[in-house]
Amino acid sequence: MTSGRRAHAITFSNPNPQNLSFGSDFVYLYPGNMSERIPGQPIEWYWIPIDRQVLAALCCKSDWQGAVQTAGFFSVLACTGTAAYYSAGHWAWYLTVVLLFVHGTCWAFLSNAFHEFNHGTVFATRLLNRLLLYLVSFLSWNNPTLFWASHTEHHKFTLYPTDDLELSPDASPTLREFLGLAFINPAGLARTLWTTLRHARGHLRGAWEERLFPRSKASQRRQLSSWARVLLIGHSTLVAVAIFYHLWMLPVVTSLAPFYGRGLQWLCNESQHTGLPGNVPDFRLCSRTVYLNPALAFMYWYMNYHTDHHLFAAVPCYRLPRLHRLLREDFPPCPHGLLEVWREINATLQRRKIEPGYQHFAPVPPKRPREAALAGRSTVPRTISCPHGAN
Repeated sequence: MTSGRRAHAITFSNPNPQNLSFGSDFVYLYPGNMSERIPGQPIEWYWIPIDRQVLAALCCKSDWQGAVQTAGFFSVLACTGTAAYYSAGHWAWYLTVVLLFVHGTCWAFLSNAFHEFNHGTVFATRLLNRLLLYLVSFLSWNNPTLFWASHTEHHKFTLYPTDDLELSPDASPTLREFLGLAFINPAGLARTLWTTLRHARGHLRGAWEERLFPRSKASQRRQLSSWARVLLIGHSTLVAVAIFYHLWMLPVVTSLAPFYGRGLQWLCNESQHTGLPGNVPDFRLCSRTVYLNPALAFMYWYMNYHTDHHLFAAVPCYRLPRLHRLLREDFPPCPHGLLEVWREINATLQRRKIEPGYQHFAPVPPKRPREAALAGRSTVPRTISCPHGAN
């Protein structure tokens, strides 16, 4: 750190820290000392200082950069899908299996494209964002109405268990879970079909869905059901056309693609929050940025910069690397690669088995005076051109 001061963290056995106190040289993490939080009460998150003009420039959406990201990503899917499709009728079966695995591995990152289009930050043109959202929602078997209702709460209450039921700070993924979806995932297909059918019939299940879609939100309930019907009718039509014209591989490389080869995307996605503490109002502690190679970061829609995304969710994914370069001095050390981050996660999960309730807090740099924090962050990036109204 250029400040020349050391960053410290305190770890607790069996705590649930309720507050953070920022001292001049340390970040103190301590349990209790705060009245019981009321569910739904807004969180007073800590925000890393950044110049408003710089942030406005970074939040600027670009149709050109959005097109590069989107077209590049779909070009990869088109190549892997075409290769697998062609292989089925011309090459050895084991090559087809390998190519399908590669295709499924790439296709799985549609879930991250779906996430970005839900945020509406990929293109400056709203219509393009909306059209691509529907396309990736269909191809990935996702429901944007359900996701956005849930994801909004996730951003407002990240890892606060009573309000963020999208994730749990006590989640403990297993090798069995990973292997269950890394190759072929029939259970995931069955679960997706059943959930989509249930939503199509207008049936909600569980406290989370009931909270997101109370009876007072009748229009959102209808939207949830309508899109579920689109998924069922659309994919059924695709399968019927494939059967009629003997295009057996078509549904395999489209409708079924989300249900095989998902291992790499799972390793990326689960690293965002797994093993991190809940009930702390600092995104640097409850989310994680990981350095990945450029190709994987591109396919992942730069969600490896996940702490940065939570801090400033309006910044388009393709600008997150630049945002991180501005903020990284105030970040804890970021793991380099999936191997390092999963070693870190595994160490935390293994310790929790010995010490239930154990929480690990990354060494967060101390809070600095605003003027010092803004030093070097007050120049608008010259290479960002943001036409009036692009946001």
